[in-house]
Amino acid sequence: MSDTTPEKTKQSWWRRLSGGLKRTSSALGSAVADLVTKRKLDRAMLEDIEDVLLRADLGTEVAARIAAAVGDGRYDKAISADEVKTVVATEVEKVLSPVAKPLVIDGAQKPFVILVVGVNGSGKTTTIGKLAAKLAAEGRKVMLAAGDTFRAAAIEQLKIWGERTRSPVIAGAQGSDSAGLAFNALNAARDGRLDVLLIDTAGRLQNKAELMNELEKVVRVIRKVDAAAPHAVLLVLDATVGQNALSQVEAFYRTAGVTGLVMTKLDGTARGGILVALAEKHKLPVHFIGVGEGIDDLAPFTARDFAQAIAGIG
Repeated sequence: MSDTTPEKTKQSWWRRLSGGLKRTSSALGSAVADLVTKRKLDRAMLEDIEDVLLRADLGTEVAARIAAAVGDGRYDKAISADEVKTVVATEVEKVLSPVAKPLVIDGAQKPFVILVVGVNGSGKTTTIGKLAAKLAAEGRKVMLAAGDTFRAAAIEQLKIWGERTRSPVIAGAQGSDSAGLAFNALNAARDGRLDVLLIDTAGRLQNKAELMNELEKVVRVIRKVDAAAPHAVLLVLDATVGQNALSQVEAFYRTAGVTGLVMTKLDGTARGGILVALAEKHKLPVHFIGVGEGIDDLAPFTARDFAQAIAGIG
């Protein structure tokens, strides 16, 4: 019998989250502390605070809103770094709350098809493995499809996740047609009455037309088997790319009809604020965030925890 109560699990995740966002929160915190200790709050200080927020990739609109909220009723007064942090956390939470939505698996759709997309190196295959582990732990029967047929390593990696999670894996030879593979996988998952089919896709740059056309073909072929599928299209984003994530969302949304986001590698960047800029601009649900390589380092996204961690509170 393990002693991992929900409370303990939550605490250890909070430690990982605040630790993972340390680079972002420290960069914000130390810059703000330097500013506020030197003078009373005036227009110039607010502009400096706005610059600090922009450097953390929070986006122009959110940075301006936070600066305005910091200035509200505080002109010509001394202000503490903690006060600024509290305002940052409050305003960031307001932006994130509407997009913090769990991934809902509709049990009436069998199999529930999740297509996972993103650029090379964003962590797609690992995210699929971690998702498979979560779903299998919930008692769902999962199948994995190794649709990243360009990379032998991705096919092997998915097979390993299949073994770990005791999930069947549909894979072809390296270089085989990924749309055909998705078609076969969906038919196999239907025949096997499986609950969830997770389909990996090749990492593709959002500005490479032929690769994006291939992704469109994958979606088209899936719909030949089930007109309602894919039921979820998850875009995996690497937080370390900063502003580039905004154009990735636009391109993949256009091509594959992205329904939700997963953000990985938040522990490797001082630009964790990009998630806030994305939420403000695209309003797409954020289902999961990742702050490490471990199987438990992918967790459902919660607005308050993230906002406090990014502000360096707690």
